[in-house]
Amino acid sequence: MDAAFTAEQDEIRRTLREILGKRCGPDEVKAAVRTVAGHDRELWQQLAQQLGLPGVAVPEEYGGVGCTPADLALACEETGRALLPSPLLATAVLSVPLVAALGTPAQRSALLPPLAAGGLTAALAVPGPALATALALTGDNAAGPWSGGGRAGGVQARADAESGGWRLYGEVAQVLDGHSAGLLLVAAHTGGFARSRTLIFLVREDAPGLVRSRQTTLDETRPQARIQLRDVPAELLGAEDGADVLGALAATGRTAAAVLAAEAVGAAAQALARTVEYVQQREQFGRAVGSFQAVKHRLADLYVRVQAARSAAYYAAWDPEQGGLALAQALETLRVTAGEAIQLHGGIGFTWEHDAHLYFKRAAADELLFGPVHRLRTHAADRADLFTPLPRKVAV
Repeated sequence: MDAAFTAEQDEIRRTLREILGKRCGPDEVKAAVRTVAGHDRELWQQLAQQLGLPGVAVPEEYGGVGCTPADLALACEETGRALLPSPLLATAVLSVPLVAALGTPAQRSALLPPLAAGGLTAALAVPGPALATALALTGDNAAGPWSGGGRAGGVQARADAESGGWRLYGEVAQVLDGHSAGLLLVAAHTGGFARSRTLIFLVREDAPGLVRSRQTTLDETRPQARIQLRDVPAELLGAEDGADVLGALAATGRTAAAVLAAEAVGAAAQALARTVEYVQQREQFGRAVGSFQAVKHRLADLYVRVQAARSAAYYAAWDPEQGGLALAQALETLRVTAGEAIQLHGGIGFTWEHDAHLYFKRAAADELLFGPVHRLRTHAADRADLFTPLPRKVAV
């Protein structure tokens, strides 16, 4: 394994940090999340056109940059530093891999180019608070009760004999960027109890019977929506027979875990950097707070945590099979770092409006969406048969 970054990767990092440094400060972030879209549309188009950010991991034949998921993870480390509110996670990390893995040649040709160009955004709708389960991050997704399981609940799909398509009905309570996405990828249950299976359907933003409402969330930089499907016409993604939907979701989850880990590391590193800057300026008893030995020790511990989490995230970007463990370590690091940042900022840090709380909210919300940490680690241990008892030796 060669852990050194290429010149192109270094250039992506430098350019992205420069753009976000000018356009995505804390005040700009707070203003962007309060817009109708939940993000700065002009900045999103700039990132798409100048850097090709949505299409970093899309093959060149479909209008993408043709890089690897590792490059996307590297870019997301920088967007995490800025807490960039954008459709990048919902579109490039969660939706594009599913279209590429399950879509027919016609669907890939029609959808991947506009997704890579940033002109079309997408969102993955998974019924219930089960996104981590559907992506096989915190448990096996093969059982499928999260999508309805053959009984009431979730989203149900039925074939439409008249049109030859499908109709969806049900509700999804938490959809990342679901209020503004031009395309929804809806995981729905079909086949009844006897032939129970989960499929993914494409729903356009203007589909009749589709009702979307933005929800109030702890972390405004991760906007979510409630999706109601009232007998909505939909197009099946891929072919009904032979599509390994659960396998595609699990593969997407492994890559997403590596990307999210890198993003969390970027946020933790920036929270630490802002804290170090503050304690060097803030004076108490006639000297800088950062000169006290106890504060130095706490900051040193945080630095070690961040560097260890960064190493794990980079390794997971190279080997996505380790994404779950890397994500657990990164989320825990972000939570601890954000908490220490609030405390080391003193009385001003405890005010809800302080910038340090942006990182705290991101840490708490991400663990709710993709964790919790102990379940990520437990599932990784189960997959590795870490706690399988060894066979006993029989005395002869």
